[in-house]
Amino acid sequence: MLKDPKTNVLHAIDGYSQAMEHQTELEKTGTDFTEQKGAVANTIAKLHPKRLTLEVCEIIEDTPSTKTFRFVSTGLPLPPFQAGQYINLFVNIDGVETARPYAISSAPLTRGHYDLTVKLVENGFVTNYLLNEVKVGDQFESTSPMGTFYHNPLFHGNDLVFLAGGSGIAPARAMIKDIADRGLKYNFHLIYASRYVDDVIFNEELAELEAEHDFLKVSQIISRPPEGYQGRTGHLHSEVIEALIGGTDNKMFYLCGPTSFHDFCAEQLEKLNVKARRVRIECNGPPKNPETLAGWPEGLAPDQEVNVIIKGQGSFKARVDEPLLNSMERNGFSAENACRSGECSLCRVKVTKGKVFNPPEAHLRESDSQYGWCHSCVAFPTEDIEIMV
Repeated sequence: MLKDPKTNVLHAIDGYSQAMEHQTELEKTGTDFTEQKGAVANTIAKLHPKRLTLEVCEIIEDTPSTKTFRFVSTGLPLPPFQAGQYINLFVNIDGVETARPYAISSAPLTRGHYDLTVKLVENGFVTNYLLNEVKVGDQFESTSPMGTFYHNPLFHGNDLVFLAGGSGIAPARAMIKDIADRGLKYNFHLIYASRYVDDVIFNEELAELEAEHDFLKVSQIISRPPEGYQGRTGHLHSEVIEALIGGTDNKMFYLCGPTSFHDFCAEQLEKLNVKARRVRIECNGPPKNPETLAGWPEGLAPDQEVNVIIKGQGSFKARVDEPLLNSMERNGFSAENACRSGECSLCRVKVTKGKVFNPPEAHLRESDSQYGWCHSCVAFPTEDIEIMV
């Protein structure tokens, strides 16, 4: 490090000189900084509280199967977030305490509210409740914004491609509006896949945004089109992706949608020789039909039940095709959780007896596997088990 203060590169850091001057003044008083104990933690808690209390101020029907819930804070100002992040929304449905992560679909610079866009899931426990029961004025608790599915200008570049399926459009909308609001010099190509024409969320808004902003290109593809439909149809095979975007060099890809969607898209990008480091994937929950995945015990029927013992707390019966965390919550037990997709590891539990099936979504560390830990949100008990929470 250079000794001359004028040539010390640290002095180029905004606020460094002022901090050093403040430190010098404090040293003159002989302080040991005990008077500032907890100051940093308190500041962080204000900016990023562990829990928020939210109230529904508006419900917008986007499609026959999708609604956007606009939430305002009943207490502290809403924490800032990065476009692409989510909050974990806690709900109580007929006495069952559970939670689901939802991407914030509003823009980060819109600080007065969060928009959560929710699409109906077949047999969905929470989505059915939100879409059919929730009304303006209802209150919920949530986490602060979290997640790593956002643009990093240092590593991701400025040529961005977003492959969205269904409600996976939510973080894409936030990213698009953020680029527009901040006047960023990026190229953003949204490729949006839907089953039906009526399923296209934010259809009119996306058309308006594309017309208003040169940085944005929107391509839609419908897998089950009506008779006479003139747009692009089918699935996002590698040939289709390549035809839409041209070359893949220097492009950063973001994938968000149902598990089957982003798994398929990841395979197609691999065929196009896109490096794994150029692909960001946001998972939407545990895999459906885990019995179809490689490694599932041969001959184990998905409707089979096993006994789950939570050491020192109790026991219950669980279906082998239901994520362990879900069956725990249905029976009155819980574990801290956020992503519910195997990413964040907050819901880790230790399996002391028996076995669980861990799909590829379970990003387990080597030490987790070695000592019996699993991510309960994506772990499936395949025999009688005992766990520690």
